Amino acid sequence: MDHLVLLLLELGAVVLGLGVLARLAGRFAISPIPFYLIAGLAFGEGGIAPIVTSEEFIEIGAELGVIFLLLLLGLEYSARELITSMRSIAPAGSLDLVLNFAPGLIAGLLLGWGLEIALFLGGVTYISSSGVVAKLINDLEWSGNRETPVILSVLVFEDLVMAAMLPILAAVALGSGPGQAVLSIVIALVVIGVALTFAYRHGDRIGRLVFHASDEVTLLSVFGLALVVAGLAEAVNVSAAVGAFLVGIALSGEAASKAHSLLTPLRDLFAAVFFVFFGLSTDPREIPGVLVVAVLLGIVTTGTKVIAGYVAAKRGGIAKAGRLRTGFALVARGEFSIIIAGLAGGLSGSGELAALAAAYVLLMAVAGPIAAKFVDSGRQKLSV
Repeated sequence: MDHLVLLLLELGAVVLGLGVLARLAGRFAISPIPFYLIAGLAFGEGGIAPIVTSEEFIEIGAELGVIFLLLLLGLEYSARELITSMRSIAPAGSLDLVLNFAPGLIAGLLLGWGLEIALFLGGVTYISSSGVVAKLINDLEWSGNRETPVILSVLVFEDLVMAAMLPILAAVALGSGPGQAVLSIVIALVVIGVALTFAYRHGDRIGRLVFHASDEVTLLSVFGLALVVAGLAEAVNVSAAVGAFLVGIALSGEAASKAHSLLTPLRDLFAAVFFVFFGLSTDPREIPGVLVVAVLLGIVTTGTKVIAGYVAAKRGGIAKAGRLRTGFALVARGEFSIIIAGLAGGLSGSGELAALAAAYVLLMAVAGPIAAKFVDSGRQKLSV
């Protein structure tokens, strides 16, 4: 059969299958991320029916998925909002970083994976899933709750920490000497600092330059700008994802609002492809060997995330019930944990890390919302 025919049939089957899985996830009111990961595991190396023809196309789509995820994340904030949030939530956010990065780091070292892989595992266990948490807040109708601004502030802090963390981990993944790694990290942090300062001072002007009455012009302009900046960022080892994030932050006003609505469907499509590709590149035969570790990490980091959220809400003057809701709302891990694990692809031991990250995210993306719903149902019973 002709190669193009095979490509279209295989790719069409993959995308159609993702639609079915997303529908199934919606029926159970949970994130589709676990379903996408399972699909990738099933059709990758060591799975039940490995994909061959469309894997290269899916890999490119996965790269675009990361760019879309971070671009849309950046569009949700302005530089002013980020700086304001950082000032108010910094103490609680720092506690969150320490409590939830440490379990992954320690686990990686205890497993004998070495400091480099352990750093990536720390990132995997640290950051909550903004997408899952946002959906949870909407599903449970928590938007008007007093603790919701605290939850969102913690997520903003985590997102900005991740923007700084990604280039650091990318420098580690390069496997260069200490001097080169330090230089790459310094360059990355300087670039991020300069970009944030520029966005803070001139974000409105950039938005006006990009905005156009035509949806087509706005879409092409924003997406093209994001790709160019992502490419330049990758060239200086800052990470393409961080470049896209900074473009999103730099845009504000009507441009950001319009770009967000236009790009969201593309984000959803390519993000799904990204999770599938991560599953494809992960050997499911390695998961049983790390499943116990994933469960133990899940138990520990559920506790540490609840503590971090509880403290953040307490500092915000929230009552005890709201503190618990804050903590459990932040438990879910998802897209950004997978992005961090994917960066380690070239390091020794990355296969085991990918398997552990997949198992961990599968558990946490499902268990987090269930735990939050349980806490919410307990509150409703008490109010009755």
